[in-house]
Amino acid sequence: MSTPIQPALDGSIPAPKTTAARRRAEDYEAWLAEVWPVFLEVAATGRTFTCYEVAHSRDLADPPDPAHHWGRLMTLLKDEGYVRTAGWACSDRPTAHHSGVRTWRGTAAARAGRAAA
Repeated sequence: MSTPIQPALDGSIPAPKTTAARRRAEDYEAWLAEVWPVFLEVAATGRTFTCYEVAHSRDLADPPDPAHHWGRLMTLLKDEGYVRTAGWACSDRPTAHHSGVRTWRGTAAARAGRAAA
């Protein structure tokens, strides 16, 4: 059974509302293959960023376990020499209530495209 749509007073049909739910990847390796190149591109800019800022602006899928996999991604990028910690900021994530989050910046090696494993 479909949900009835209430027309506006002028008779037009309103656009469907988009939900706040984000896509969620079902497989960690597939998710990593999707987000890795995006974070490498951001690291190459040398600007300071948060995980959520990049994920939100690029409409990236959440990993299968968001509570742990985002941090694991940043640890892998740091271990590979692409990013370094830059400090702390208040989170823009709506559910985080402006709590403190780590900020990251691409390394000189990432900007030069030669980060080492």
